[in-house]
Amino acid sequence: MTDVMGSHRPVLLELDNVTLDYRSSKDTYDQGVHHVLDRVSLRLYENETLGIIGRNGVGKTTILRIMAGILAPTSGTVRMEKGKTASLLSIGLGFRNELSGRDNALLAAMLQGANKRQASGFLEEIKEFSELGDSFEEPVKTYSAGMRSRLGFTTALMTHVDILLIDEVLSVGDAQFKQKAQAAMKERVKGEQTVVFVSHVEAQVRELCDRVIWIDKAKVCCEGEAGLVLDEYRASLRPESQPRA
Repeated sequence: MTDVMGSHRPVLLELDNVTLDYRSSKDTYDQGVHHVLDRVSLRLYENETLGIIGRNGVGKTTILRIMAGILAPTSGTVRMEKGKTASLLSIGLGFRNELSGRDNALLAAMLQGANKRQASGFLEEIKEFSELGDSFEEPVKTYSAGMRSRLGFTTALMTHVDILLIDEVLSVGDAQFKQKAQAAMKERVKGEQTVVFVSHVEAQVRELCDRVIWIDKAKVCCEGEAGLVLDEYRASLRPESQPRA
């Protein structure tokens, strides 16, 4: 399938022939080079929600970390439109454990482009939406995974970065917060937010994403309209679609 959606919109972020390799340890039997990503190219258009799907270990989270500038590719080019900001929502990523939720939210907002006065103005809204209560003033090292997820999601949502990179965050936490987070994300998607969304929850991808890229064996094997790609991906998981031994 070809990309038939969004081509008339400005490109905010592009990966061009991006490869990420690692070499096995000398202590292991296999000392070859392994491709985490192998010549992956994709474009992210302004105001779209792009889903990335695939089995565990195919490089979905790696793509998000390259988009966020956390990892550098072995080869290939990553281009982001000048002046744009991106934030990766992944449990605990970038948090300073000794600081409180409030202080982490303040730092995160400033890293995402707000000045200190603007960042301070977001804090009470972040505290209320995240439902952290008094824990907002406690060190993040005392937080559960669900609490970290709520803080990370809410901080990025409330501080309005240009590109939200979401790694399974909507799948973490109690049912009530997941419902609330998904509703907030829907509202943002309807507006002007650009999103890249990694999830194993097919219903979320179908509902939130305009376009989907399916990663398999370190490469893009299919991309296009969300429903069509998801149908092909689901078909590939059926036992009859697997090669016989």
